[in-house]
Amino acid sequence: MRKLKWPIYLLGIIFSINTYAQNDAEVLKKIYKASLTNGKSYDWLNYLSNQIGGRLSGSLNAEKAVNYTKEELDKLGLDKVWLQPVMVPKWVRGFKEYAYIESEKGKRTKTTTVNICALGGSVATPALGLKAHVVEVKNFEELKTLGKENIEGKIVFYNRPMQADLISTFEAYGGCVNQRYKGAVEASKYGAVGVIVRSMNLRLDDFPHTGSMIYGDLPVADRIPSAAISTNDAELLSTMLKLNKSLKFYFKQNCKQFKDVLSYNVIGQITGSEFPNEYMIVGGHLDSWDLGDGSHDDGAGVVQSMDVLRLLKISGIKPKRSIRVVLFMNEENGLRGGKKYAEVARQKGENHVFALESDAGGFTPRGFSFDCNDASFNQVLSWQPLFKPYLIHYFEKGGSGADVGPLKTKTNVLAGLRPDSQRYFDHHHASNDTFDAVNKRELELGAATMTALVYLFDKYGVNPIANGKQIKK
Repeated sequence: MRKLKWPIYLLGIIFSINTYAQNDAEVLKKIYKASLTNGKSYDWLNYLSNQIGGRLSGSLNAEKAVNYTKEELDKLGLDKVWLQPVMVPKWVRGFKEYAYIESEKGKRTKTTTVNICALGGSVATPALGLKAHVVEVKNFEELKTLGKENIEGKIVFYNRPMQADLISTFEAYGGCVNQRYKGAVEASKYGAVGVIVRSMNLRLDDFPHTGSMIYGDLPVADRIPSAAISTNDAELLSTMLKLNKSLKFYFKQNCKQFKDVLSYNVIGQITGSEFPNEYMIVGGHLDSWDLGDGSHDDGAGVVQSMDVLRLLKISGIKPKRSIRVVLFMNEENGLRGGKKYAEVARQKGENHVFALESDAGGFTPRGFSFDCNDASFNQVLSWQPLFKPYLIHYFEKGGSGADVGPLKTKTNVLAGLRPDSQRYFDHHHASNDTFDAVNKRELELGAATMTALVYLFDKYGVNPIANGKQIKK
């Protein structure tokens, strides 16, 4: 009889686990069906993109986006919706930028117009524009090698492409973005009068890609204008420089930095039925750059996050923990919204056990990356079979998201939705980041995938086994 008890006991456990897994599978099926047949994310994005447009921090459109998303969250019948004040920078692009390459052909001067855009936070050129000889470099080490004698009075042209053989396009982006972010600071050390940066884009096209840059502690008088050039025109400029190192580059931009202004994070909450003081959040950033309408970066993340709470409600899921959607302001050029939310959470002593961010575009979801301890990650891996029917296979430790990063503790779990990234940087920070580039079904799959992960973390808690507790189904 003793020999029979152990196998029977094991069978009982296996049957119990299978039953729970089947129940979870049915819930996930219901979530995906609701999103794909009755989703709201695409409609919300349509309005956000086409009726409001680009939402640069401190702009009128950013204010409109705050009001619109709060109104839509109010309609969902959440337990609480509110605005969280946050001071944000106000940088204005001004009139469209203009640039050309000037070269001598015999006794004639030839000009070739190129596509540029000012980098976010840059100062303007002089009123009549800036013209100077150009020196091309790939990195800051080359600047140092050239020295002040070869750079002073010239425009530095940073021409380091994103590494094409890296499958992770975000890794490729990370490998060259410092030339955009710190390029002006480094070039000014050697007396450069301006900076032109190759756009962060893996394909060759005519769209310049903006993005944030800094001056650090540089005095205002020493700050030099900085602009991005399209990848096609970067190739052209590089080729022309090889043939004629004495050519000149002209550009004019009219941007201006104003004093900080008041804006808001938009927050909605479903209060937990069992653990109301344990908070789980899902979010994206409401601001965008001004060249396109910010559909992928990060309108998609905003509307997906809003739909997570709606999908939970229409699927009949009553969360144990308090679940919030947070639409962060000012991720693009300051991260003020994410920092303010974390600051207020600490002041109130709020226990944020889980945070999920969508800020990688509205493309087909592939999975998630997790910032957590090993025990919590092992728990996540046990859920992989539930996502396999939806072709969600990517579960890796790594980064989460810029806005939720300030919430990190030793015990909580931060996660980032990871869509297919191959086309993301074709649109990132450029004028073609528009609603027509977003696929409705892909967007809705992302919303469902986020909702499924939130459901599982709410049901089972953050690593309950590692805390010495049994999982309660």
